Amino acid sequence: MRFSIFLFSIIIMSTSCAQLPYHSIPDYPEDYSAGNVISRMIDGLGYRYYWATDSLTVKDLQYKPSPEGRDTEHNLEHIYGLSEVILNAAKNEPNIRPSDYEHMTYEDFRKGTLKNLKKASELMLGKSEAEVANLKVKFKREEKLSEFPFWHMFNGPIADALWHTGQVVSYRRSAGNPINSKVNVFMGHTKH
Repeated sequence: MRFSIFLFSIIIMSTSCAQLPYHSIPDYPEDYSAGNVISRMIDGLGYRYYWATDSLTVKDLQYKPSPEGRDTEHNLEHIYGLSEVILNAAKNEPNIRPSDYEHMTYEDFRKGTLKNLKKASELMLGKSEAEVANLKVKFKREEKLSEFPFWHMFNGPIADALWHTGQVVSYRRSAGNPINSKVNVFMGHTKH
């Protein structure tokens, strides 16, 4: 466990953290090009993640539904790794394995994930169908490189990150700290 009760005040994030992306979803792209649709999917994930991880407490981070389950802290680590895969696919660069996140904190995971998603969204914005078709999901372990068609991004990292973001929402509710009730995922903004 990276976090202690002593660090409680350091790891609480305020809802006024406006410098982080995805406090709300950006305006619509101009058209429904392949890159714009993917960008919007990433923006939807970013908005959900922003609010799912806003103002988590130590209790929230330690919560897990069963002794065998993964706690919220480890879900955030996993989502961060998925955000790296999403960003690297948008850059058409390989993901180097294994990854080491042991030095990272809750704030690092939150900021890093949101910034990775924002950058990936920006890179996808405006890409044509042909440009998206040339992107690959790549993994490199030592000298071995594995490549997959970009299609795997949808059923893999994007869907998986949405899945685990939903777990964070469920876990924090179970721990007694539900998500802000003014979040509107359909509209992509939060009422004040």
